[in-house]
Amino acid sequence: MFERNDTNRNERAQVGIGTLIVFIAMVLVAAIAAGVLINTAGFLQSSAEESGEQAAEQVTNRLLVQNAVGNTTSESVDRVNMTVRLAPGSNNVNLNETTIQWVTDTDSFNLVSDRLDNPQGDAVFNWSALRDDEGADDSSISNDDTLNSQTDRAVLHFVSTDDSTSPITLQNSADSNKISPLKAGDTVEVTINTRSGGTTTSTLVVPQSLSGKKTVLL
Repeated sequence: MFERNDTNRNERAQVGIGTLIVFIAMVLVAAIAAGVLINTAGFLQSSAEESGEQAAEQVTNRLLVQNAVGNTTSESVDRVNMTVRLAPGSNNVNLNETTIQWVTDTDSFNLVSDRLDNPQGDAVFNWSALRDDEGADDSSISNDDTLNSQTDRAVLHFVSTDDSTSPITLQNSADSNKISPLKAGDTVEVTINTRSGGTTTSTLVVPQSLSGKKTVLL
């Protein structure tokens, strides 16, 4: 008769159990790794979507300059009125949250809204509503300082001197809050920056002669 050898069977069973444990461990590691990859992919996708939205806002959420007119004295332009509208596809733009860079051959100013409680810029600008579509989203330039419709038009006012005859005055009217007057032949580069980062640059050119003119197209 053959003697039954249980030792080999026990060894094979132990090897089988060990293999099963290793297999289960590998499955768990793979599952954890897959979960990490899925979470990472989701995070990267969310980040990419957010970056894409921000980039789109920087391109679309901005103002367009339609025209600019200067009020003149015999020697200089002391007030500039610039008409702006929303760019095509732009969301609402709050003028209180807009900053403007004003650069001439000799001066540079960072302008902020005159309607802020404590403006911190080099100078300030104000605005008035030229066309205010109050039916759009129950908001308006007059009530919320916001352009929210493609038909809205606002006039930005840049002041270098006090003018009691003007319908727009500065609340913060100290000389330090005003731009410098523009002389005949001067060039100004105006860059309008909205809160979302949208940028519009417009170049204004003062005519070579201001003699006999009360207003000039810039």
